[in-house]
Amino acid sequence: MTDYMNMPGVPKGSYAAGERVKIPAGAEPPYTVYINGVEQTEGEDFNVEDRELVFTRPIVKEKMGTSRWLAMYLGLFGTYRKDEKVDVQFQRGGKTELVADLPVIPYEGGEGGSAG
Repeated sequence: MTDYMNMPGVPKGSYAAGERVKIPAGAEPPYTVYINGVEQTEGEDFNVEDRELVFTRPIVKEKMGTSRWLAMYLGLFGTYRKDEKVDVQFQRGGKTELVADLPVIPYEGGEGGSAG
């Protein structure tokens, strides 16, 4: 079994959430994909398979425990951990649309965004 918490490029306080994101319903190519605002290249950074974007590396999310969330909510401190956002621009009904912060499909038996 792969240890998704300790994969290369996953800093302490974050976890490898997964490598797949569902393409929004009705979205038509071409897809322009961004991770944290940086454009990704199809064939190099991701591929399109069965209405999903499949990345060549894990998408890293911040591990957010209850106490950390509460401290941030109360304004005691912010967050400086790695937390990648996947945004996709596409065509739908002849119009260009952008959907921000698409949910990552978690690894089977993986962290899946649970608090810790």
